[in-house]
Amino acid sequence: MRPIIDLQSINRVYRTGAVDIHAVRDVSLTIHPGEFVAVMGASGSGKSTMMNTLGCLDQPTSGLFLLDGIDVSKLSPEQRAEIRNQKIGFVFQGFNLLARTTARENIELPMLYAHPPLSRREQEERVQHVLELTGLTQRADHVPSQLSGGQQQRVAIARALVMKPALLLADEPTGNLDTRTSIEIMGAFQDLNEKGITIAMVTHELDIAQYCKRNIIMRDGRIISDRPVENRSWAATEMKKLESEQLAADLAS
Repeated sequence: MRPIIDLQSINRVYRTGAVDIHAVRDVSLTIHPGEFVAVMGASGSGKSTMMNTLGCLDQPTSGLFLLDGIDVSKLSPEQRAEIRNQKIGFVFQGFNLLARTTARENIELPMLYAHPPLSRREQEERVQHVLELTGLTQRADHVPSQLSGGQQQRVAIARALVMKPALLLADEPTGNLDTRTSIEIMGAFQDLNEKGITIAMVTHELDIAQYCKRNIIMRDGRIISDRPVENRSWAATEMKKLESEQLAADLAS
């Protein structure tokens, strides 16, 4: 099976004055269809540079990067932008929704840049499909201020999925959320992954990484650990635990 992500000896060097900063050092990595991977590391570990590379937001200084079989290592900025629109969906810590625009209209935005353009019927079918995938059908005509934090992040996830990307990239997707909503969002990611969607997520939270299938840890620009998750957390189970703890606390008060 062809990998979605295939990095071969990737390096990223930034020059600051006369100093070279090696943000990523000789990293090789494959992510296959259907995986759910967390990339972790302390500040300065290279995980953000890795995310930018995977998302075609940055270009490696050297090495080979195949995205769904396409060599993107040396593409122009314009070509990388087109690949991002076609192959990658992004979910960020901030929801980045247009405040006066409904959930449906926010989800439609990436399709405005589709090449070739999508028909109106195709757009409507895609929006309806991702609304159903993310459990937002009843909230489609609400603006962000009428949605909870979890619902807003679900809109962002639906928007990321509407172009049918090969890869969903999530950068600290629970960073702005409370415990209950974080579990809810990780449940949404697990449901999507069970439906075959490939997910790579940057997080600094060990408990959040435990919901994934595979954890990659970076330090000083290198991968120092790449292992499957043992005793994986499941959102449904964790939500029941949280509700039991809250009930016990209420009874004790």
